Amino acid sequence: MKRNRNGQAEILTPDQITLLFTEGFVNPRDRALFGICLYAATRINECCTLFKADVIGSRGVRSKLIIRSHNTKGALDTREISIHPTLKGYLEEYNEVFKAKPRNPHLFPGRHGLGHIHKASADRILREALFRINLDDEGFSTHSFRRTALTTMSDAGIPLRHIQNISGHRTLAALERYLGVTDEQKENAIATLVF
Repeated sequence: MKRNRNGQAEILTPDQITLLFTEGFVNPRDRALFGICLYAATRINECCTLFKADVIGSRGVRSKLIIRSHNTKGALDTREISIHPTLKGYLEEYNEVFKAKPRNPHLFPGRHGLGHIHKASADRILREALFRINLDDEGFSTHSFRRTALTTMSDAGIPLRHIQNISGHRTLAALERYLGVTDEQKENAIATLVF
């Protein structure tokens, strides 16, 4: 897939997100899979390797999602992320379908119900969804969801330390390189200099 001029996955607009989740993703699994990437700002591999118990308890969808350290890039600390109400809806819808497959401990089973879905399969699912809604040549990738979530939080004024705690970036410098900055934001920043 194409990348932006900085070599990073493009950030999704709210309209593109709505289109993807209403018309691009055609089944509950895909909405839950990419909903976790967006609403919990996870890497695709972190999402693919989740266990059911990390998300779903005996009473249904948990209030927090657990990303275990051995599933993170660089085996960083385990982190807990609050489950956004929209994500909870996607997970509940998926859980209703998924209950019929109790053997596999993974939230997103792989081919033939074995192991977990591979990130290359998730990439293919996304490419098909993007093609379905005519966004297939826009520079989006599975990483677009994570960049979109983190940039949106930053734009909303959430302190970088809080965002870092959600994202799992080891340093603030690593997180800052990740965030998107538009020309309009740069212009607005300069415009605040009224002396």
